[in-house]
Amino acid sequence: MDYDRIGRSYDRYRVADPRIAASIHRGLGRASTVVNVGAGAGSYEPTDRRRLVAVEPSATMIAQRRTPGVEVVQASAESLPFPDDSFDAAMAILTMHHWADWRRGLREMRRVAPRIVILTWDSSSGGFWLTQDYFPELITLDRALFPAIEELRDALGGASVEPVPIPSDCTDGFLGAYWSRPHAYLDAGARGAISAFSRLDDVDAGLRRLADDLESGRWHRRHGHLAEKGSLDLGYRLVVSGDATSSPRVPPSSPPG
Repeated sequence: MDYDRIGRSYDRYRVADPRIAASIHRGLGRASTVVNVGAGAGSYEPTDRRRLVAVEPSATMIAQRRTPGVEVVQASAESLPFPDDSFDAAMAILTMHHWADWRRGLREMRRVAPRIVILTWDSSSGGFWLTQDYFPELITLDRALFPAIEELRDALGGASVEPVPIPSDCTDGFLGAYWSRPHAYLDAGARGAISAFSRLDDVDAGLRRLADDLESGRWHRRHGHLAEKGSLDLGYRLVVSGDATSSPRVPPSSPPG
């Protein structure tokens, strides 16, 4: 995914949601040194750790970072420029489906840290009204990109998996964030911060159907009951593996060379 091309509005639309952040930070446990792999603009990075390093390949995303004072390394997940066991924990938040080789990236995370915390989407999920009614091709595309949860568990040598319900007023504008605010998907800026839309050859037909259904009231007749819900399980999962209290066997150091 070319985030130097599509990632220009992330700082406006992709603001970390505090409820999702709380789940991620609990997953990190007492890790005092953390590397954020595929860090993007820095959402969900903890600010209370002894050392935090962000790894991100896109210069555009790095330029939008909101976390001052954090060490940033421009590199890919598949080739982390750190010695073995440099960190207590490695985190990867809604990023693995963008990696060229998620298995290799995961091996790299396990090499540099004993604790792994991943926010991902369960590819066995049936999606929600946006993908079911208007963009069904997104489900097919995402299932080809997101590792299955059991594959992740196997690659990690075991892991806990917990649902991450998405709040109705979620502040982080990923694909499922606007499940209770359908008009948001008609906003080109919001769509520009959702990488899934960039994979579609044609978004206009689905957007026209959605706009027509909102204007006619059909959407509200079919999905208006969602207004009663404070959150919804859309298939997002927090996958955690390893010891929350382990310390690295060698002190963190600068990238070699």
